[in-house]
Amino acid sequence: MTDADGPGPPPAGVAIESATPDDRLDALRVLDAAMLETDADALVARIDAGDVLVARFDRTGSVVGALVATRPERTVRHVDAVAVRRARRGRGIGSALVARAVREARSDPDVDALTAAFDADLRDFYADLGFAVEPAGDGRFRGRRTTSAPGSGGE
Repeated sequence: MTDADGPGPPPAGVAIESATPDDRLDALRVLDAAMLETDADALVARIDAGDVLVARFDRTGSVVGALVATRPERTVRHVDAVAVRRARRGRGIGSALVARAVREARSDPDVDALTAAFDADLRDFYADLGFAVEPAGDGRFRGRRTTSAPGSGGE
């Protein structure tokens, strides 16, 4: 991967930004539509912590994608869920959400990795985003991406 953050900017007409409390319901709808289990109260806490990103369609302001991160350890951020509305998939929105999560993790001097756990069908998605991918058992995989800047001992 030549770009340290992964793909470039999101597609034209889509902005990636931190979720606000007003985005809670829209983010829940996107995650639910992707059949990802999300606790509504936990989502509020993640939004308050600044760990939820949304992809917003500029023309209408509607949320077309969401990423929820957690902090399982002081030095690790974990992609708990990422989803894009079915009609918008395949356009780079999910990749842009993960790339933004990498940049945000990289900007935190205490964080040295971004991790994810996912099904086999997402293996290439995460590998293409610079994650080291390995089997986690039961047909699932896990990925880890260091967040140290290029040339500083990380990627």
